[in-house]
Amino acid sequence: MNASLSKKTSEQPSAQDIIISPSLLAADYTRLGEQAQEAEAAGAEALQIDVMDGRFVPNITFGQGIVKAIRSVVNITLDVHLMIVEPERYLEEFADAGADRLIVHQETCPNLHRTLESIRQLGIQAGVTINPGTPVNLLHEVLDMADLIQVMTVNPGFGGQSFIYSQLDKIRRLRGKLNQIESYIPISVDGGIDTTTAPLVVEAGANVLIAGSSVYNQEASVAENIAALRQSIGKHRQPDLS
Repeated sequence: MNASLSKKTSEQPSAQDIIISPSLLAADYTRLGEQAQEAEAAGAEALQIDVMDGRFVPNITFGQGIVKAIRSVVNITLDVHLMIVEPERYLEEFADAGADRLIVHQETCPNLHRTLESIRQLGIQAGVTINPGTPVNLLHEVLDMADLIQVMTVNPGFGGQSFIYSQLDKIRRLRGKLNQIESYIPISVDGGIDTTTAPLVVEAGANVLIAGSSVYNQEASVAENIAALRQSIGKHRQPDLS
């Protein structure tokens, strides 16, 4: 797994430290493995696989078989985002399939601390995410157990949604809290990330960008789209994480 995704760091991230993680939710499902490889070849440090059950969110997507198939064709980090009820029932199966990190929703985990601990006991990283309407302070008591915090900047369930700008303040407040406790857990942002919003979330304090339809589309190649995202970030000041 990419070392730059580690929980702790003493250095302020530069443009090249900002991690681009394409979401396969927006890829061409008829050539999913090929599109995953295109992202890796273009320099993406991670891939996000969105697992939806049609209960927590109004959509059904990938399962353990897809994670296993993607794991067999790429070597970069696989983040598996569990948008499902009772995620604790499936942690071991997704870990065995090849996930490097499992990201669970605060909203679906009544015993969130225990769930994060269970993920870590499987020998992989534990991430937690919150929906736009969930206050970020609900995560304060589990920051010591999380290897990544993900802020949803759309309501989960479908790709291609518009960025919710009110979440920028949430990212700033989360980064401020992490600075206060001298923690450098990566902040990931998922939803509506493109060349306009990417620099905004980076300035707010994020350093992992989940990008779906801005990477996988008919307008340009995967490599060209990832390069455009990096260029947009490079033109803007990086966040002070010291």
